[in-house]
Amino acid sequence: MIVSIIGSGNVATHLAKALKTVNVQVLNIWSNRFENAQALAQEVDAQAVSELAEIAADESNILLISIKDDAIAEVAPKLTAYNGIIAHTSGSVNLAALGGLKNYGVFYPLQTFSKQKEVDFSIIPLCLEASNAAALGKLKHLANLLSKHCYDVDSEQRKTLHLAAVFACNFPNYLYGIAQKLLAQHQLDFELIRPLIAETANKVQTALPVNVQTGPAIRNDEHTLTKHEGLLQGHPEWLTIYKLLSEEIKKG
Repeated sequence: MIVSIIGSGNVATHLAKALKTVNVQVLNIWSNRFENAQALAQEVDAQAVSELAEIAADESNILLISIKDDAIAEVAPKLTAYNGIIAHTSGSVNLAALGGLKNYGVFYPLQTFSKQKEVDFSIIPLCLEASNAAALGKLKHLANLLSKHCYDVDSEQRKTLHLAAVFACNFPNYLYGIAQKLLAQHQLDFELIRPLIAETANKVQTALPVNVQTGPAIRNDEHTLTKHEGLLQGHPEWLTIYKLLSEEIKKG
């Protein structure tokens, strides 16, 4: 199996490296910044191309589009000459965005990616969808080379999954940032709170979040809640978040 990739960002980088690890050839890499395509191509022994038309349409089996969500619909019409399966890696873009192509699908890795942080692709859920059974079968074959966790997830389900991922990942990370700023304002190191973050994440690996909720809100500890709100008077936006989340936690 031979794969080409459109994109050179976080997801594209991790996908390309993971493919190389399982001995899947990455043939071509295109990026809107050619120097980025060159850098990634060098890492995975691929060939960078400066034009979409240069992607070897008759040589690679699967073309993965791993770019910003709002750019997928713009790029897709330029790929009609490609003879293999074209799949985007977005969690929020409908399968229909590729509807003008021959064989197409979705190859969505449900994970947060940063170029500087290595991940174990074998434990990442890969969510798959395709325009026909044959295309889905080939995407599944590729997915199974990369991960032990592959799922059929249609576009409607994927929308909800992506929203859930925002609540589970992006929002908590923003809250970590508030915690870091609060600590820094009082000359406290963020290192102090890292074990707490890790233990909170570890708990929900074996239990449902509602069953392991702790803190003053779930205890209806109004005295502590009031003290916390007093500390946040200088940050009205954080105070609003604190009150809203506390009220929701009280509801259970």
